Amino acid sequence: MSVSVKELKTYTSFARRFAGKFVRDRLEERRVPLLAAPHRPEPAEWDDRRLTVAWLGHATVLINFYGTWLLTDPALRQRVGVRVGGLTLGPRRLVRPALSVKELPALDAVLVSHAHFDHCDLGTLGRLPRRTRAVVQEGMRDLVRRFARADELKWGESVEVSGARVEAVEVNHWGARRLTDRHRGYGGFLVEKRGRALVFGGDTAYTDAFARLARRGTRVDLAVLPIGAYDPYINVHANPEQSWRMAREMGARYILPMHHSTFRLSREPADEPRRRILAAAGREQWRVALTEVGQTWVLPEERVDSRQ
Repeated sequence: MSVSVKELKTYTSFARRFAGKFVRDRLEERRVPLLAAPHRPEPAEWDDRRLTVAWLGHATVLINFYGTWLLTDPALRQRVGVRVGGLTLGPRRLVRPALSVKELPALDAVLVSHAHFDHCDLGTLGRLPRRTRAVVQEGMRDLVRRFARADELKWGESVEVSGARVEAVEVNHWGARRLTDRHRGYGGFLVEKRGRALVFGGDTAYTDAFARLARRGTRVDLAVLPIGAYDPYINVHANPEQSWRMAREMGARYILPMHHSTFRLSREPADEPRRRILAAAGREQWRVALTEVGQTWVLPEERVDSRQ
């Protein structure tokens, strides 16, 4: 791979500023044990007549949407980051994934929200069957070209996946993969089937874009939203209170908080986002679908006509 002088200067400057902290963080990781996921999903037991989800860690969520099997932002290896030779240089997990790639059921599609290494892990994607369909944001097709079919969506565009409608929706983030990468798209996904709707937010800072779903009449049953890595990156990562607010503004009945407790990407304590989302929910903690890696949640079948 050739590197221009301008690119070399960019990487050299970045290394001067952050190499020391990067090395210290990696050394600190070696002192912390890699914990097993506290729960283990059993997807073979899931009912295709229900909407069932399990949080595998970070932004990776396994979804059975009434018989349509989806996996979001697959990152199931021990580390995420830049691949150099045979090594991956980047953060190590705090908690093992709740399922390995080999333990996943057959998938109808993977949904990838943007190109950042902790959301688009090529090592994980490379171990999924080639027949798996990939649905990605604009400008990401080259990262998923190994798959038999890849759909690249702009905000507002949609495709059908095994009877489910999948639409790319706006979020507040950014999409370049490397320091010198071209701009790439980023976004979330709205998944609809049988009168039910799920929103996967990927990565996002606070935005009122989700509120437009409510204004257009979309009834969101479950909002899967990020709640971690906000200190000091609040401009690109929502904090728990902001994600709770976005879920309520889109009219979501339940929220599945993710993007926390898996990798140390920021300064806040690993367990702080979970505590803060429950505090934000207050008396409505029943709306928080799950909070621990590996937990499984099934959407209650009753339809509530008046959103509280």
